[in-house]
Amino acid sequence: MHRKIKIILNPMADMGNAWRIARDLRSITEEHGGMDWSGTVYPGHAIQLAKQAGEQGYELVIAMGGDGTVHEVMNGLMQIPAERRPILGVVPAGSGNDFGHGIGAPTDAAKALHRAIHGEPSTVDLGLMTAEDGRREYFDNTLGIGFGAIVTIRSHRLPLLRGFLMYLTAVLQTILLDHNPIHMQIEVDGKRVEENIIYLILCNGPREGGGFLIAPEARIDDGLLDYAMITNVSRLKMLRIVPEVMKGTHGRFKEVTISTCKKFTLTADRPLYIHADGEIFSGPGTDLHKVSFEIVPNALKVIRGS
Repeated sequence: MHRKIKIILNPMADMGNAWRIARDLRSITEEHGGMDWSGTVYPGHAIQLAKQAGEQGYELVIAMGGDGTVHEVMNGLMQIPAERRPILGVVPAGSGNDFGHGIGAPTDAAKALHRAIHGEPSTVDLGLMTAEDGRREYFDNTLGIGFGAIVTIRSHRLPLLRGFLMYLTAVLQTILLDHNPIHMQIEVDGKRVEENIIYLILCNGPREGGGFLIAPEARIDDGLLDYAMITNVSRLKMLRIVPEVMKGTHGRFKEVTISTCKKFTLTADRPLYIHADGEIFSGPGTDLHKVSFEIVPNALKVIRGS
């Protein structure tokens, strides 16, 4: 049965390479009877486009871009009532493509598009963040606080690098230049702790940054949030831990906590920098000190890999 399909393309993803990928895929869309395209032109535009697609009766919305594009499209779709919410498809065309990896989307764009068009949907969980000022935002893969957000900001300033190397360079810069632990009061499923934290990330999927295996056991359909937390350690120790994060073996260090939860709340002694799926939610000039997170099981239907 023919479905009404919308493709939302971020032409600037992966330093503009997404535009070239999309150009080569036009013939495939025409072979399948054609489908509608929309391109993003400013930050947040994909949220609006996805919401409009849902309101216009599209049954399948395909995000073509990186993790940020998928993040925006997903947040737009979540504004549509569940009974009318379109299915999400993904054609990975960004730098990290970690959510695409998590759902098993092919790395080849043509194969990914074919899968998105013809694959069967299944439900996935989403994380939901609520800030003290009332702002709410979903995340499909990872959400980083402090260290991870600074890495994201720094990665955007490395235009000559792409993919995993870009993120690794930003990680090393952050260790050397922004090694500032945050004092946090944390409540995890009712249990309270108080710590100086250098690194904290909430995970729906297992990896970020194009290959850092943050939460090796994380699954996007298990009804749980995974989290990884590193208490205050030296720069030298962080440099020692980073290679282990690439392999997913960092949990063996006593300063590292990897666990699961359904709800996670924190209050910090200074303004928080936060990224959600690589998109900056709270950065320089903001004054956010308290935020909470929860898992939303079976929140969205997604075309997944075989």
